[in-house]
Amino acid sequence: MHYPEPMDGIAIDVRNLKKSYGDLEAVAGIDVQVGQGEVFSLLGPNGAGKTTTVEILEGCRQRSSGEVNVLGYDPARGERSFKQRIGIVLQSTGVEPYLTVEEVIELHRGYYPSPRPLDEVIEVVELTAKRKSRVGKLSGGQQRRLDVAVGLAGDPELLFLDEPTTGFAPSARRHAWAMVKNLQTLGKTVFLTTHYMDEAQNLADRAAIIVGGRIVAEGPPATLGGRAEAPTNVTFQLPPGAPPLPEHLHADSSPAGAVQLEAPEPMRTLHDLTGWALEHNVELESLSVTRPSLEDVYLELTGEPPGAAAGSPGVPAAGRPA
Repeated sequence: MHYPEPMDGIAIDVRNLKKSYGDLEAVAGIDVQVGQGEVFSLLGPNGAGKTTTVEILEGCRQRSSGEVNVLGYDPARGERSFKQRIGIVLQSTGVEPYLTVEEVIELHRGYYPSPRPLDEVIEVVELTAKRKSRVGKLSGGQQRRLDVAVGLAGDPELLFLDEPTTGFAPSARRHAWAMVKNLQTLGKTVFLTTHYMDEAQNLADRAAIIVGGRIVAEGPPATLGGRAEAPTNVTFQLPPGAPPLPEHLHADSSPAGAVQLEAPEPMRTLHDLTGWALEHNVELESLSVTRPSLEDVYLELTGEPPGAAAGSPGVPAAGRPA
């Protein structure tokens, strides 16, 4: 059978995509391109249009207008050959708890004309040691990896991962990240939605932030939202009785001695600061040099309060919004 081919190495091509529910415009004319073999992350707060966009790409929701090309198909047509070439991993799936890992994967392999070999699927999701275990006996992280295995059973070219590590312990999240990187080595294209900024930072080749149905920033995580050009922050603690800092450093100080200053030219600023400290025999305690994090950029662009982004200590990830 002849299948459509992606356009010039582009797995997903979205142009002026819109989706309205009555008077509510959930997606307000976005453009997105994802290259073959790329890990692309879509970030955004609840109600931003993230889930609506993904469901349109998956063929699970009709768009109001715009052009959508996924692996050479229009997902709205719901063609069987399109569904055979994508994998979808939702936040939660219902898997029979009394089946074993390999029985679950084998069951889903049977739904596809050219499934991926059972042993390879189990190895990619790092469940080899648990292949004979019943689903009900798996940990939460292991069950999530099994969800991904089900998505991989048909050997899809494109895999949609929706919040793949929600509720995971840190060690389980690291295992999941390794699994996603394994998928990329197999040549898979991965479209990832996540609330965890460090997850996007570690996994995505490119990311986009969607707010109010519009893409407000897009690019590699290291440069997203102008991070590469943002001033460096230098912070340190001055001991009691330290002499005033040079005026040209434009430092903000607290009564307790904590100091923060912006450093458009970090090398020059550090040279001047440490030279001053040596000259006056001042110890700069807790000296640190940082650029704005991806979370800082996300919070600024989305207007959420500090600590609102999941991945911040004590803040749980939200579920899949409607």
